[in-house]
Order: sequence, then structure tokens, then C-alpha cells
Amino acid sequence: MKFLITGGAGFIGGHLTENLLMDGHEVFSIDDFSTGSPHNLDAVRENPGFHFVKANMIHAPELEEMVREADVIFHLAAVVGVDLVVRDPIGTIMTNVNGSERILALASQYDKEIILASTSEVYGKSTRLPFSEKDDLVIGPSTHSRWSYACSKLLDEFLLMAYRRNRQLRGTVVRFFNTVGPRQTGQFGMVLPRFVGAALRNEPVRIFGTGEQTRCFCHVFDTIRALRRLIGCEQAYGNIYNIGSTRSISIETLAKLVISELGSSSVLEYIPYDKAYESGFEDMLHRAPDCSAIGALTGWKAEIPLERIIRDVAETMKKN
Repeated sequence: MKFLITGGAGFIGGHLTENLLMDGHEVFSIDDFSTGSPHNLDAVRENPGFHFVKANMIHAPELEEMVREADVIFHLAAVVGVDLVVRDPIGTIMTNVNGSERILALASQYDKEIILASTSEVYGKSTRLPFSEKDDLVIGPSTHSRWSYACSKLLDEFLLMAYRRNRQLRGTVVRFFNTVGPRQTGQFGMVLPRFVGAALRNEPVRIFGTGEQTRCFCHVFDTIRALRRLIGCEQAYGNIYNIGSTRSISIETLAKLVISELGSSSVLEYIPYDKAYESGFEDMLHRAPDCSAIGALTGWKAEIPLERIIRDVAETMKKN
């Protein structure tokens, strides 16, 4: 099969590219390296089945031909990371919405299957745990730029569903919950690689807020398995699926676990949100997925334990 991956040099995109090529598929990838990295493609650069275009997908003239060639599209291109979202809400909204607008129009025009990556951020400040795909969503006020990412991805979801209803687009939405693993960096505020990097250097592990907030961390290899099980799954078209681990852990406990697993001498340091991000910053206290929908459809569930994830992230950082 032939696959198009937007955001193909990103953390998830790079791993998905490797996985598909290993099974003999052909991969077309587009990325402008705004948040992705050329190093995520080091293992596949010489593969004859890999075709890469360095460009912004919103404007790239090559994108239409890539869509025509592909059997399935994975739309992963997006602004990611709380740090970047807070610093550049205009770029966040324009990149996410305009990129999705273009790829969905092309997927519809050429009748291509598309799997669109969304985020657990769309659940906003909901307190109903675990989060189900059919839940009402509770987004914070537009005066707080932190919510621009959630709203932009939610608009992406609405647009895909509109194409499904009106033009029978073969489209599926997936909502990622804290996907982590090898090659992920803390550059844009991702908490686990930030903790691991500090612990490896025996520097203070900085916790934003009280550390009482809880998250569920899913190994990127598990995420890739989930994405691949959705390929060609007609029952998934027009539906949304949570993809994540169901093991919940507080950020403070995570920091202690990282220090313990890596034998670090680091200590914990607590940074108030308004100093870490912006005045009035709001966070989701708890975030956990109900993954029963994708489990019932495909039999998928996250399998790799958090302790291994920490070691995998650390091993990658030691090599760089």
C-alpha cells in the first residue's frame, strides 16, 4: 500500500514511517521541520520506498500529487506542545485549521481514506473520568491562549465529520493521550522527556503546578499499533477513538519514578503555573481515556509499561 503522512518528521510520524516501511509499504511524507526533526527520518532516508518533501503542507504544490498517489492518509501535522501553544496562539490556530482544511478537501476530492490525529486536550476542563468519545466537552475561555490548541483540533474534528456526512469521506478521528517514547524531546514542554533529561543530568526535576495533576502515558509503539489497526476499517469511518494508556499517575509521582528508574540524584522543584507559562494559565487536573471503543472494534489496548517507556526515552537521550 501507499501511505501519505503529513507531519512525517514529527515524533509519531517518524515512528509510523519506519513501521510502515519495515512491512514493505511505500510512504510519502511532508514536513516543514517547524516542530519535527530531520533526525526522526535518519533510519529511513535511504529506503527506496520513502519519498519526502520539505514544505509547509498548507502551501506546498506537491501535496495534491501526494494525495493522488496515496491509498491512505495519516494527517499528523499540527502545532504541538503547551509551551509553543501559549507562545504562539495565532500560529497554532492557523497551522492546525488551515492544514486540516486543505488535506480534508483533497482527501474528499480524490476519495482517499484519512485518519486525522486529534488530542485529549479537546476534553478541556471536564471532570467526568475516564473521558469517553461521546462526552460533552468543557473548554476554557477564549481569553486564555492555552485553549487555542484544543479548539483548533476540535474544529478539525468537526470539519472531518462534515465531510463524512455531506461527501461520504472515508475519515476517522483519533484522540491521542500523552504519547511518549524514544526520540521525543522536551523542547516544546512535553513533560516526560523533560523529566528524563533533567534526571540524566542530575539537575532539579521541575514540576509545573502542584504535581497533583494526573496523566496517562502511552508508548508510541502502542500508538502505532492502534493506528495501523484502523487502516481500512470501514466501521471506523465517521467515528472518534481515544488512544492511550489507562494507567493514571500524578505528575509528582511520575517525577519520583523517573528519578528512581534512572538512579538519579535529582531533587524536585515546584514552579507555579503563572511563572512556567502565563498569568491565569489553566490546566486539566486529571486526564484519562476510556479506550473501550477502539478495544471493542479492533482488540487494541496499550501494553508497554511506564517503566519501560522511561528507560526507552532515556536510552535515546544518552545516544544524542
